[in-house]
Amino acid sequence: MSLSRARSLRAALAVTASLVLSGCLKPMYGGPDGAALQNDLQAIAIDPIPERAGHYLANELHFLLNGTGSEVAPKYRLQIVLRERIQASLVDTVTQRATAGSIVIDADYKLLPYSGGAPVTSGVAFTFASYDRTSQRFANIRAARDAEIRDAKALADQIKTRLAVALARN
Repeated sequence: MSLSRARSLRAALAVTASLVLSGCLKPMYGGPDGAALQNDLQAIAIDPIPERAGHYLANELHFLLNGTGSEVAPKYRLQIVLRERIQASLVDTVTQRATAGSIVIDADYKLLPYSGGAPVTSGVAFTFASYDRTSQRFANIRAARDAEIRDAKALADQIKTRLAVALARN
């Protein structure tokens, strides 16, 4: 078999495979199904989440799920329980002080119908953000708070994507 014939055969197979597989993929946010999904995401009411990291996470989720500012009658309730811990990842051997830290946040989430019933979806999302520690106490506090904010943004993005996938399946 000649080289040009083998190339054209491979190209024809690639085109055929792409045409066959193109029906398997459905865009999550595109078309009429995407508009319905956006409406479902906007109709999620977020239960209050305690602590400062919970406040940051709730704000990020409000923005990601309903960034339009419009008021929509809720269809779903989102319950989130956070667990936060700080880990000292690097320790200076001379001063015995931590020079870097990580804030790890686990979020147990559950999406319930607003009127009650079995959960639509549930799961655990986690993230961590590292920060540098110095001998300045207030700089350490601010760096830890910035790490919490970064964690909240990453968690909100993970949870929004998982909720969208679960709602798109229904």
